[in-house]
Amino acid sequence: MKYTEEIFNILSKGGFISSNSISTQVKRYYDAIEEDLSDYYEYYQGIGLYLEGGDGYYHFTRKEAKVDLERKLEAALKWIDYMSFLKTYHSAFGPGFLFRAADIEIQIGCDMELKEKASKLFSDKKKHEEVVAKLINELEKMGFIEKENEVDGTYKVLTAFHYMEELIDCITISEEVQDEIPE
Repeated sequence: MKYTEEIFNILSKGGFISSNSISTQVKRYYDAIEEDLSDYYEYYQGIGLYLEGGDGYYHFTRKEAKVDLERKLEAALKWIDYMSFLKTYHSAFGPGFLFRAADIEIQIGCDMELKEKASKLFSDKKKHEEVVAKLINELEKMGFIEKENEVDGTYKVLTAFHYMEELIDCITISEEVQDEIPE
């Protein structure tokens, strides 16, 4: 088993290792996990972390106390807002999608629904550039996107983005609860 420390450093911070990463090093980590998945799983399980795989990505999970579940639900709500914003920006936003921050900023100026969603994402940010920069920073930090081209500022959405899509797809609200949600 190679790269145990490097993999730990990425995944222990809540990050992802994606198969379509631009980084050759991250691709190497992904391939190493693919090759020896059971060994890596057992290794990290020994310290209370569970190596989980999705459709082209890996991440850690932990057994959580009820207090931690509430924190996770709050984080999920934040990601639902992010996802709603991104899918409003472009319905094809997902793994493999290429975008530039400037394009999102322009679209916010042209689309009232997107402008409204942008204003609700980060209460401390008022300018569109600030909102987009903070969102991109969050997505990058989590390992959902990587900068593909430094010159023109193009970003690529990684396969780890499926994690968010799948998480949100799993959320169902019963009709009884739906009637109680204020609009």
